[in-house]
Amino acid sequence: MGNQLTEMLKGTLEGIVLAILARRSAYGYEITAWLRDRGFSDIAEGTIYALLVRVEQRGFVDVEKVPSEKGPPRKVYSLNAKGRDQLAEFWRTWSVLTDRIEQLRHNGNQHEKGA
Repeated sequence: MGNQLTEMLKGTLEGIVLAILARRSAYGYEITAWLRDRGFSDIAEGTIYALLVRVEQRGFVDVEKVPSEKGPPRKVYSLNAKGRDQLAEFWRTWSVLTDRIEQLRHNGNQHEKGA
């Protein structure tokens, strides 16, 4: 299941990160730690940082450099209006997809029982 879960996450990770940022501003390591604490242990920090660069380039987040006690300033990401619109679209798409998958699963079970 691990490989299949990883592949499925690739398509949804942007929406997941936007949902995290809808709750509060965060920097890359905080997002990675939050995900790991909730069972997404296979997600590499580099994956999150690459995704954050993409959502910044696409204009979904605002970025503020905040001084760090150790090392260079941290980039703190905040969801902006364009990002909230993208997140709303993600949730609409997610609802359609999950409804269709559930229908397929239940219809598939009925078909198997009738066969």
